[in-house]
Amino acid sequence: MGIGLRLAAAAAATACVLPAAELAAIPAAHASARAAGPTRIVAAAGELVNVATGSRMWSREKNTELPMASITKVMTAMVVLSQGGLNRKITVNAAAIRYARDNSADTAGLRTGDVLTAGQLLDGMLLPSGADAAYLLARSYGPGWRAFVRKMNATAHRLGMTQTHFANFDGLPWPTAYSNYSTPRDLIIMGEAAMQDGAFRAIVGQRSHRIAATSQHHRYYWKNTNLLLSRYRGAIGIKTGFTGAAGYCLLFEARRHGKTLMGVLLDSTNTNTTMRFTAAARLLNWGFAHAK
Repeated sequence: MGIGLRLAAAAAATACVLPAAELAAIPAAHASARAAGPTRIVAAAGELVNVATGSRMWSREKNTELPMASITKVMTAMVVLSQGGLNRKITVNAAAIRYARDNSADTAGLRTGDVLTAGQLLDGMLLPSGADAAYLLARSYGPGWRAFVRKMNATAHRLGMTQTHFANFDGLPWPTAYSNYSTPRDLIIMGEAAMQDGAFRAIVGQRSHRIAATSQHHRYYWKNTNLLLSRYRGAIGIKTGFTGAAGYCLLFEARRHGKTLMGVLLDSTNTNTTMRFTAAARLLNWGFAHAK
């Protein structure tokens, strides 16, 4: 599959964490210091693009195949949205709960027997990165997860994501830690396609989402794992990811002064939970200073 050992760039980089205030407005560096590109971007691989112009502003190992963890769920959402029927009712079963628990995965905290719509499950999958919600969507929209994953790969092929392979529907490390993989370049292609969908944009732009209890389901409150939304002015999406092999990953987009930038960072250490947001903020500040 072309995936070797995880790159050591992140381990060698500085591991400082910026406070939220600095994330929101990192002071601009002198032009001479910026000439060679952004600095202190802690990630094994990544890319930054100007969405409007298609200009590739910065990249590192842009064609290197690496696991991308729960960024996978962006494609899961795209397949569901392409098939429609977001009012479809799906019953939470014990298998979904067990799947998330047995894989030590993030969950939406779903309760067995609850009946939720596909649209509600998309919120539960994309905000708290719920593997239980992803499991239910894949089983329902495949039908069956194997058929669903085939649809994911078919969509990737149509988009021109030539160095991407989906082995499952949520990015968890099975059947192996490297079975699910992509490149920064391919993930930008996927992210740009996903953000063209208004329903997808609305979901990933939320800092949190609340569902009131009804006769069919319990109350739910989901917080977005993408802390960039609350820490960086102009952030509008899109998805986090983490496994031991993938490290902390982030696919992100922000808009300022009429300019929209999208970036991705893979393996921004596998020990520091916030470094990916710090690195994304540094990269965006540099990008907005240079975007034309």
